[in-house]
Amino acid sequence: MLYDLKDKVALVTGGTKGIGRAISLSLARAGARVAVNYSSDEKAAEDTVKELTEINGFGIALKADVSDYHEVQKMYQMLIDKTEALHIVVNNAGIIRDSLLMLMKEEDWKKVIDVNLTGVYNCSKAALRPMIGQRWGRIINIISPTAIMGRPGQTNYAASKGGILSFTRSLAREVARLGITVNAVSPGVIETELTRDLDERLKQEFLSMIPMKRFGEVEEVAQAVVFLASDRAGYITGSYISVDGGMT
Repeated sequence: MLYDLKDKVALVTGGTKGIGRAISLSLARAGARVAVNYSSDEKAAEDTVKELTEINGFGIALKADVSDYHEVQKMYQMLIDKTEALHIVVNNAGIIRDSLLMLMKEEDWKKVIDVNLTGVYNCSKAALRPMIGQRWGRIINIISPTAIMGRPGQTNYAASKGGILSFTRSLAREVARLGITVNAVSPGVIETELTRDLDERLKQEFLSMIPMKRFGEVEEVAQAVVFLASDRAGYITGSYISVDGGMT
């Protein structure tokens, strides 16, 4: 096994669909006991837990709104009660509410910031106590090329993902001496249900921005996360890995 995460406990927010699901399954294949967080789709959560259990005998689903600190606290307590440890947190949960700024509704600005950015604050803060206690931890935040490049119609999304990148670098400095690393992974345009439903004109526009001239696979993002979660990445912190075919 290239990356051995045996005896590690991982939590993946938004971990039951698309990129999050691929990350959850890849962590399990590396030996981690994985808990997946979800907000509403109970069927997807049940299906993911079934697959996790088939891989290594463990899998649980935890429903919580990551933008609500009290719900996050309850979720973490349930996880600790079940596993008595927490080593890896992947902050993947996120939403998109695109609109030109002149037309953007205040609630769409606030909701994206609350879920994408405040959710990372909530889930990272709650993870620090168990990680500090065991002097080992991995916090991995999922960002976006939009955080680096910007994109019209995504000022709220870009602000949230750019904020996560700055958060990542600052928290990395705070906890480096405690055996905890904090990094980010930036997926480009990845083959998921969302990209498969794009109209052909938009697909071609995205492809023209990608030097590799193809969309990424969810497993390619997941493997970057598994690497950062492993001991092989023990001297990497405050960094981000772009998995975007050269887009940025």
